[in-house]
Amino acid sequence: MLSAFEHDLEMVRKRTEHLWEPMRGQQVFLTGGTGFFGCWLVESFCHVNRVLDLNAHISILTRNPGQFANKCPHLAKDNAVSLQKGDVRNFDFPEGDYRFVIHAATEASAKQSAEAPLDMLSTIVEGTKRALDFAASHRTQAFLFTSSGAVYGKQPGNLTHVPETYLGGPDPLDAASVYAEGKRLAEQLCSQYSNRYGLGAKIARCWAFCGPHLPLDAHFAIGNFIGDVLAGRAIEIKGDGTPRRSYLYAADLAAWLWTMLFQAPDVVPFNVGSAQDISILELAELVTRALGANTEIRIAQRSVPGAGPARYVPCVDRAREQLGLEAWTPLEEAIQRTADWYLDRVSAK
Repeated sequence: MLSAFEHDLEMVRKRTEHLWEPMRGQQVFLTGGTGFFGCWLVESFCHVNRVLDLNAHISILTRNPGQFANKCPHLAKDNAVSLQKGDVRNFDFPEGDYRFVIHAATEASAKQSAEAPLDMLSTIVEGTKRALDFAASHRTQAFLFTSSGAVYGKQPGNLTHVPETYLGGPDPLDAASVYAEGKRLAEQLCSQYSNRYGLGAKIARCWAFCGPHLPLDAHFAIGNFIGDVLAGRAIEIKGDGTPRRSYLYAADLAAWLWTMLFQAPDVVPFNVGSAQDISILELAELVTRALGANTEIRIAQRSVPGAGPARYVPCVDRAREQLGLEAWTPLEEAIQRTADWYLDRVSAK
């Protein structure tokens, strides 16, 4: 019998099975393999490669191969996987042709943004340039860049869902905009290299997600709430609970990213996320309900009467209409699967 996680990988395969023939016998280069996106991309790649007998290979750039091997020993042992130690800003280029490159290094990290913003900026910008230089010199035909919904800046109060045509942006003089500005410049680099070298750059503007491998102790509200319930703690909402967010399940995310790599038009941004929004307070209540817990929810601040909620919610019409993508997994089910995955890991130790 398949585990829930194996069912997720099968779902990714079934949703993308018709796309993989160009990958047969090819090499893929991936940056950011130890992160949330990276783990899902490698997990799904290895599963599809095995089931479809693609005889493909994935090279993963990581600053700490030992950490990756400890986190995902089954992937590190897969013959279709090789680990290359290096910093994304100055890594040595492996030899050979790499038709596909996925640049997923530098996740959104509130801690790094606050404590080492210049390091974050250089990792995003210099890392993207280095990955593009690699692609340009290794016969790459499709280059997928995981950008962010942060590139749009603060979502206007009268805009419930942000489309790719929205031309707003973050304040370039606000030190807190370092992540967003880095991603904006990285997108420009993708455009320039695509025009000059014909790389076929695909731009995935990623929003918020839920699923296995998501940290439960970072700045992700949904991960923190799941972690609180599993640990028997009260859920602490630091604000007033009114901001609205949306969450796409990780298996759906993997299917979206693979589809974009193979099918998205070049240098056309696609929002990657869910359009079903929910307030932070409603999210906390849904987590407790989905996990069958009687967890106390504490709200630190009172809402301001008449004030509209802050939003971070994408419009995903372009992905649905052009690529046939949907948020297939209901949020309550996504919460349950995430919690079950973590509980299984605890019981397996």
